[in-house]
Amino acid sequence: MTTTKSSGRFFTIGLVASWYSSNIGVLLLNKYLLSNYGFKYPIFLTMCHMTACSLLSYIAIVWMKMVPMQTIRSRVQFMKISALSLIFCASVVSGNVSLRYLPVSFNQAIGATTPFFTAVFAYLMTLKREAWLTYMTLIPVVTGVIIASGGEPSFHLFGFIMCVGATAARALKSVVQGILLSSEGEKLNSMNLLMYMAPIAVVFLLPTALLMEENVVGITLALARDDIRIIWLLLFNSALAYLVNLTNFLVTKHTSALTLQVLGNAKGAVAVVISILIFRNPVSVTGMLGYTLTVIGVILYSEAKKRNVGTMFEDGAWILPCVYFLHGKAGKASFTPASDT
Repeated sequence: MTTTKSSGRFFTIGLVASWYSSNIGVLLLNKYLLSNYGFKYPIFLTMCHMTACSLLSYIAIVWMKMVPMQTIRSRVQFMKISALSLIFCASVVSGNVSLRYLPVSFNQAIGATTPFFTAVFAYLMTLKREAWLTYMTLIPVVTGVIIASGGEPSFHLFGFIMCVGATAARALKSVVQGILLSSEGEKLNSMNLLMYMAPIAVVFLLPTALLMEENVVGITLALARDDIRIIWLLLFNSALAYLVNLTNFLVTKHTSALTLQVLGNAKGAVAVVISILIFRNPVSVTGMLGYTLTVIGVILYSEAKKRNVGTMFEDGAWILPCVYFLHGKAGKASFTPASDT
């Protein structure tokens, strides 16, 4: 019995370590490629990520049977998934564009404001109101980013706008997903949803990359002739992008919601520290205080949400059960229906 518990504990620790490594790794490698290495093609990079997610998701589900395969049951469901995929593309591309101009530390500070945008979109699209205490906790979330922006030595307006857009799109996707895939017959777990969204994303991104990033394929091949490392970096980066989603799914499955919340909040801080050590970007005390305030606000928001849900259950109210899990590239929060483990 003790041996089984120990092996289970080591398995969970290994999962969390893989989750941290893949999330932080893909974020830092994206930054290195788009900023330091000089590979200035975020749309093409995102397309590489989605291509890898398409292939590896299919292998994991259809061949390796890691999770039961769920099928698309109607054209309407397919159109809903396509809409989610388009929002997903906008979020990831905008996030990658922002990494060309902003340091990872500031990128993470802005990304931590996802709960604010989620609350705004949830109200606008579903007229769902939270308790007043929940809205109060969003004040330090937004205030912290305002302070961090004022104290950021490497502030870039276009990069800031792209990062805010990416954060808003992530929040929009989570709310839209909760609306579009709310019926029992349409709910998909996160791995199956990725398997269907990723190929659709490739269809969106391929013509967009060819139109907006002129001769990107030829330039990439020319770079490869001079430095073959670019091919290996792109392949490794794309594989990491899939590993982010896989480990996120597994950690969500094997840990509690509270553990996941704590780990997710800590992950952003770890990413900030590692990025500063690697890229040596200048930071200010004001900027770090702003980021700290934002993280505190996110923790308070999560706690307020949890208490609000608990109160609703005590009052006998019926609500759509949801769990929060941190998603991909830059520690980003998103909703998943309760069927998503």
